[in-house]
Amino acid sequence: MANDASGSGSVRGVDEKWKTQLALLMGPLIYGAYPVITKVALNDGVNQLVFCVYRVLIGLLVLSPFAYFLERRTRPPLTKHLLFSFFLLGLLGIFGNQLLFLIGLNLTNPTYAAAAQPAVPVFTFLFSTIMGTEKVNLLRYEGMAKVGGTIICVSGAISMVLYRGPVIIGNSETGMEHVSQNPSGLLMDGLKDIGFDQFSLGVICLIGNCMCMAVYLTIQAKLLKKYPTNLSLTAYSYFFGTVLMVIVSIFMTDGITDWTLTQPEILAVLYAGIFASALGYGLVTWCNKIVGPTMVSLYNSLQPAFSTLLSLIFLGSPVYMGSILGGTAILVGLYIVIWGSYKEKQADAAQVIPCDSCVSEPLIHKKTVC
Repeated sequence: MANDASGSGSVRGVDEKWKTQLALLMGPLIYGAYPVITKVALNDGVNQLVFCVYRVLIGLLVLSPFAYFLERRTRPPLTKHLLFSFFLLGLLGIFGNQLLFLIGLNLTNPTYAAAAQPAVPVFTFLFSTIMGTEKVNLLRYEGMAKVGGTIICVSGAISMVLYRGPVIIGNSETGMEHVSQNPSGLLMDGLKDIGFDQFSLGVICLIGNCMCMAVYLTIQAKLLKKYPTNLSLTAYSYFFGTVLMVIVSIFMTDGITDWTLTQPEILAVLYAGIFASALGYGLVTWCNKIVGPTMVSLYNSLQPAFSTLLSLIFLGSPVYMGSILGGTAILVGLYIVIWGSYKEKQADAAQVIPCDSCVSEPLIHKKTVC
């Protein structure tokens, strides 16, 4: 009977591992298609803020019933600290993250939007180190590798802003058809006065989007230990993000015409709300609870492959030399960080002596007299 119990437990462990891996892989697939589908709506002239409002509203409406009914008996009571944490998650992970991504996508193209996402794991590592959840020892090669990989990855992200280069794949004229020609707003106008062009502004927004997502994952991982009901946590975050998005949209839209959607825009909004919001964020929170923020963010490195392929096929977006060089630097830095983290865990595990080995032999051996 004991063997059967241990066997069934190991099977459940394997099943749980495969479910987690499948959920982690679904994330980049969902978000890899999101820039391509959303870009079609942006090409039709939909207001970015209006698109975000519709997206978060749909996501909230889908998430809330599941969170209420499935976790009503296990949901911890609310406190002021929890509400503030939910507000912070809504501000960074829902409002800031989604709006900056959409603006960046509108000013660049799906290839660049996806190429910036591998910076999320490195920014997550940085913020986790600052918050004390990730340890770095510069006296060991593993710690030096983690810091060096972080610098390489961030440098790759910065190079994407400063250097675009020639077109390697595709047509530059075709690519510009998918870039908004009239970015507006006080912040955008101010940055343009400094000397940033339209494309660079878009990449800056994408890097800001990555930073918001990294802080979101880091704070969420710590909060899940106090509030383990992941669906409710995601729903509360979406509630505050939706409130912020609606308030800002009241002052930043020009009447009912901005809120009217065409059929392609409706389809894009439904995909964004149901899949990229409710399903995507639900999977992220569930995986974050099991494997932690760094592993969740590492899987974002698969997103550029999906987006690049889909955008080349359906939009004809070009691939620039800057995106290849910057994206390569991001991936190289990313895997150096992974290697350093893996070696560091191995070294820490080797220093731990199992308790069984401590009592395997008696401390005093009895002598026998012949």
